[in-house]
Amino acid sequence: MATTNDELADELIKGGYLKTPTLIEAFREVDRADFVPERLKKDAYMNVPLPIGFDQTISQPLTVAFMLELLLPQPGEKILDIGTGSGWQAALLAHTVGDKGRVIAVERIQELKEMADRHIAGYEDLKDRIEIILGDGSKGYEEEAPYDKIIAAAAADEISPAWKEQLKTGGVIVAPVGASVVIINKVDAEKFETKEYYGFSFVPLISD
Repeated sequence: MATTNDELADELIKGGYLKTPTLIEAFREVDRADFVPERLKKDAYMNVPLPIGFDQTISQPLTVAFMLELLLPQPGEKILDIGTGSGWQAALLAHTVGDKGRVIAVERIQELKEMADRHIAGYEDLKDRIEIILGDGSKGYEEEAPYDKIIAAAAADEISPAWKEQLKTGGVIVAPVGASVVIINKVDAEKFETKEYYGFSFVPLISD
């Protein structure tokens, strides 16, 4: 079992979940222990979801790695992160998009938004790339649209039409639907290509 952040990254690489050099670097540089409640820091490097309060979790590292590899964030991209929770995935994204990129993260629970703000404030080089919005993630965030890519951490019954609308042509959505992870490519305004990966478990996406 991993006992350090580097060991966790090594475990994900060995398992074949983490492959892309920029994502490997993000996982090494952004310490999961900085995004879990104080009482759970000893469990931060376990490959399991952990409770962060308000019936929400910080996702299992394996799942985060798998979804980010599908999303393949690139330097300079603007990415919408739905259901930001304690902020770990937003920080991983911010590291990957670099200083010319931007991450808009949406969280509907005030206390979790404040928690994510606190956690991200500890990362001097990342904090200016991330904006955390208090709001209903199922509606996306129109003010900053269009996005190069959109990722969600909570499961809905279907991909939100608002996300599809706010995505650039050629863009990608990676999101849980039920017990699957779905990747959607926007071919043009009307056409979307979908691929589904089964066998996951997520907290539900709650809309206001």
